[in-house]
Amino acid sequence: MRDIRLRVVLIFIVFPIIMFCQHKETDRFKAFFLLGQSNMVGYGNNKDLPESLNQEFANVFIFHGNPSVVNDSLAGLGKWERLKPGHGEMFSFDGHENIMSNLFGAELSFAKRMQELYPNEKIAIIKYSHGGTSIDSIQKVASWDPEYNGDKDKMGINQYDFFLRTMQNAYAISDIDADGHPDRLIPSGIVWMQGESDGVHTEEVALRYYTNLKRLMDLIRAALHKDDLPVVIGKISDSGMNKEGKMWKYGELVQYAQEKYARIDKNAAIVRDTKEYGYSDGAHYNSAGYISLGESFASLLYELIMNKHEKQNI
Repeated sequence: MRDIRLRVVLIFIVFPIIMFCQHKETDRFKAFFLLGQSNMVGYGNNKDLPESLNQEFANVFIFHGNPSVVNDSLAGLGKWERLKPGHGEMFSFDGHENIMSNLFGAELSFAKRMQELYPNEKIAIIKYSHGGTSIDSIQKVASWDPEYNGDKDKMGINQYDFFLRTMQNAYAISDIDADGHPDRLIPSGIVWMQGESDGVHTEEVALRYYTNLKRLMDLIRAALHKDDLPVVIGKISDSGMNKEGKMWKYGELVQYAQEKYARIDKNAAIVRDTKEYGYSDGAHYNSAGYISLGESFASLLYELIMNKHEKQNI
């Protein structure tokens, strides 16, 4: 726990300085954090995109942290750019430029829906996700467990650390749209799509999912200085595309934990229509699924934000 507290303290030191610098801004961006494993990464094919999504978005910018499971120099690095297709699997950052892929995730339809809901606002997306990762430390460096110290040669790095690094790098840029004026990022919501890897190993791991999820979301909220920041999670689903007819042996336990989190946390919601999505393979949704997922994430997040504002005005 000492290491976790140290990392959060460092965020509390650095983050307010960045936020203070941003108070001289002229532009405010609603900032949303897209996090998780491979179904947040995205396996939708760009060639399947409708014209409305196959474009560069004028008022939506994205910082996509370079995914990694080792503590290399590029992990968590990225570059602010206008959102466009190509932020799915095989996306990377080479230290200078974003290397786009031919795949997409939930970010495109999420952004389009958010622009419809906030037509006069600018949108910022900070994305960090990595395929095959769990919250539990059974995955070791491919884990979001903040307490996982890693092997000595990995220097104690885990996916939570890489998220913090991504966030710090994103906030270190004061002019994200490069218009010559400093900008202010307003943390507005967390989107979490993960859980399959916690439902495939052992019953014990799956039973720990609620506790692990709550701790992780609490830490991310604390790092962003908003303990009531809205969270929307995507409920995992099972394609049944293997000889046993079930991809995630303990998936129901993870689903139960996700429902429990959304029920207990008054600033959380869950996307349930994932069970209706088609698949491109045994683990990943098809293009239409990712488009629906992004729309559902945005709509539920907007409802949480509006409900919170209504309660504050009572």
